[in-house]
Amino acid sequence: MSDQPHERPAPGAPDFRVEEHESVGSTNSLCFDRARGGHSGNLWIRAGMQTEGRGRRGRDWESPSGNLFASLLLIDPQPSERIGELPLAAAVALADAVDKAAGTLQLVSLKWPNDLLVDGAKLSGILLEAEILSDGRQAVVLGFGVNCVSHPPLSLYPATDLRSLGFQVSAERLFDVLPGILADLLAAWRQPGGFGTIRRSWLSRAAHLGKPITVKTAQEDISGIFADLDERGHLVLKQDDGRQRTIYAGDVFLSGN
Repeated sequence: MSDQPHERPAPGAPDFRVEEHESVGSTNSLCFDRARGGHSGNLWIRAGMQTEGRGRRGRDWESPSGNLFASLLLIDPQPSERIGELPLAAAVALADAVDKAAGTLQLVSLKWPNDLLVDGAKLSGILLEAEILSDGRQAVVLGFGVNCVSHPPLSLYPATDLRSLGFQVSAERLFDVLPGILADLLAAWRQPGGFGTIRRSWLSRAAHLGKPITVKTAQEDISGIFADLDERGHLVLKQDDGRQRTIYAGDVFLSGN
């Protein structure tokens, strides 16, 4: 992989390009650099390692060599009012890509909104970030971090990696299948009612559906039963008094953990 910007067709996704690097600060940040420079989007940026990787809510994301670090730049993805559904679509695509690369069926479950788990341990994270550019375009970046050969000792949640689970899946192998699967899912998402199919796929892998959970939001901790996803992908929590509450953002934990 070269440290000079050079694009090639993304594997399995002829309408997308990929730029590869040995090491970058953050693939998400580099996507925004390309967007600010006028790039038209549909660009993957992949790195062998990151020195400034980040997760949701500004947390650090450890990025050692051998794991997958890749981000996708989209410009003005439509329908724009449904961009909040994209992290769930990305999680379904990544879960399907792991199955395809590892030769498994439903290996991973999904923790709302977009973490991949195996037996309760975190295998990957997905970070969506967006920015309105100076020319009025909207840049949306989906960043993927997958533990292929190693995993960090996360304090909030136990972690795992594919090698520890007995699967010899390299970052290269996983990236060979991810762009094509995500491109197909994005095409489906753009159709009227397209999120409905994605929502059903997400729920089929839901880790905590029907279980007591606590959602830690920026304002409070809320407990109840994970009852459903609404039509926009928000978490629907059934509280002890029987009322349902819709959660738009937060970290999910099994109650008692």
